[in-house]
Amino acid sequence: MSGGQGGVAAATARAKRSEPRVVDEHIVEIVSDSGEGAQKAGQTYGAVSAKMGNGVWTVEIIPAEIKPPARSRAGASGIRVRVGSKPVTNMGDEADLVVALNEQVLYGRIEQKAYKPGTLVLLENKWAQDPRPEVRQQYGTALREFRELGLDVRELPLEEACQRISQDARVGKNMFVLGMLCCICGRDLNKALDEVAFVFAKKGDKVIGHNQELVRAGFHFAEEQVDLRYRIPPTLAPGKQIVLNGNQAAGLGVMASGMEVVAMYPITPATSASHYLAGAFPRVGGLLHQAEDEIAAIGFALGATYAGKTACTITSGPGLALKTEFLGLAVMAELPLVLVLVQRGGPSTGLPTKVEQGDLLATLYGQPGDSPKVIVAPATIEECFHFVITARKLAEAFRTPVLVLTDANLATGVQPIPRPQVQPDWFAAPIDQAPWQKGVPPYDWDADTGLAPRPIPGQRGGEYVLTGLAHTRQGKVAYDPNSNQIGCEMRSRKLAVLQGTLRPPKVHGDPEGDLLLVGWGSTLGSIEEAVDRARQEGHRVSSLHLRFLSPMEPGLAGIFRRFRQVCTVEINYSDAPDAPHVTPENRRRAQLATLLRGHTLMDIDCWSNVYGQPIQPGMIHAEILRRMAALRGGV
Repeated sequence: MSGGQGGVAAATARAKRSEPRVVDEHIVEIVSDSGEGAQKAGQTYGAVSAKMGNGVWTVEIIPAEIKPPARSRAGASGIRVRVGSKPVTNMGDEADLVVALNEQVLYGRIEQKAYKPGTLVLLENKWAQDPRPEVRQQYGTALREFRELGLDVRELPLEEACQRISQDARVGKNMFVLGMLCCICGRDLNKALDEVAFVFAKKGDKVIGHNQELVRAGFHFAEEQVDLRYRIPPTLAPGKQIVLNGNQAAGLGVMASGMEVVAMYPITPATSASHYLAGAFPRVGGLLHQAEDEIAAIGFALGATYAGKTACTITSGPGLALKTEFLGLAVMAELPLVLVLVQRGGPSTGLPTKVEQGDLLATLYGQPGDSPKVIVAPATIEECFHFVITARKLAEAFRTPVLVLTDANLATGVQPIPRPQVQPDWFAAPIDQAPWQKGVPPYDWDADTGLAPRPIPGQRGGEYVLTGLAHTRQGKVAYDPNSNQIGCEMRSRKLAVLQGTLRPPKVHGDPEGDLLLVGWGSTLGSIEEAVDRARQEGHRVSSLHLRFLSPMEPGLAGIFRRFRQVCTVEINYSDAPDAPHVTPENRRRAQLATLLRGHTLMDIDCWSNVYGQPIQPGMIHAEILRRMAALRGGV
């Protein structure tokens, strides 16, 4: 429809006739130029939905440039919100509804297959009367192309309507859009107004009131102008829920673990963890130290750990590269440390705002020499909380760094989770300052386990020299043939002991079949949704998700043997088997597949991409069908 009077009248008539369409789930996107507040609108919409009892998953759409040019195809900024009647674990496939503040930002999302024929696009129509002829031409061309693709484009005077409330529509349109979505998708207006009051609480009553007025205006605008309505019935979860993203969950885990020091340098996409901790950590007696760089951050954390309290540092891929020498020191000196790594696209500065799982091999092998360490990968936002608590315990029990691998998908995704109930065993015991037992060396390795008690500065008789050099049990620098051999054996044996305490991972689906997909990290929800879809179609496919990557969970070879083919699904690079010049001998495989091939001595295949976005369930489902056809001899 057009933005003229006739179009408005027609839309009004349709809106009055519209009855809500009941759906199990609904995917909304808001896309705009950077700086127009789309993320805040979407996060608020997601929070309202969660508090209404719906399952929610959000994915931020962030351009790689800090301030890309306005109306640029590569500069789309925004958010996707998937709302369901049941718990939601991933971003889903194509969107059902898009609110776009200009037409150019849609092109990048179309390229990423974010939309389908029939996707409803509510498009700002002011560009049709823009004084620049090239803009008017771009707008007209885009409308034609979008409709040829089957998109249901509705032109709306969003800015004109918003300006009745806010003179600067650029900073008010996001709340106007929030109100529109609440009307179209059956969200509770009062809950939305309450959420807006919470979001802007620090800005004062005047700002709160203005934004609430914008939400009301958007709600009533949609009542008159948009003829489609959806209702996503909630399934109220038992018990209290909290709504947060993975970075907030990790920060909450830091506090729940009893750690008192976090040292970090801001880096995308980990920075919001520091924002959260800056407000919350001091309230529980914690210290957030913003260091001058990544090297100083891990050095500060290790210094705090040496003094007796295990500390945490949080970073992303480039920060990990700078921390490698200090990580090696932590391994050699056997200092506990928790490092939360929020992965993003690489190499170098790569894709700062995009998701990737490209740092697994770097965490394992990035330090000089043999440097065994514990590596865990939470698969959900709730696990981001619990795994940090577990990491602190493991770091202290095994005197080693523990790396917690999340990624941009988990870090920025928002989801309701059960409100954690504090458990006494989450916290560390008080620092032991009793006199150190006479004659016990600082590295009194148990020959069977490799474990040794840790002296703390201040313990009478427990003084020792900490060194990054090869050393004896007494901590003395040593270059003789046996000392380094024994030290390496003891540090490795600790991982073997830890592995012996782990249970085999559970298979999602039947314990045997034709195809087993293996994943790690944030791909869990997409993989299992795709597998469930394929199983409903009669295919003998299952999945398995790893949380421990060093040491790996036991029993993998036995599980793998019960399937005709085993294939990892990952968000990192691998060569396509049929790519030019690629042979079975020189093919580069995805990172977990590379590890599993060495771990099990089995032929583990892989399927991966580095598109910079979470893998959609539909893409995995299509790959399952392709592989099942090949197994049946159809390809």
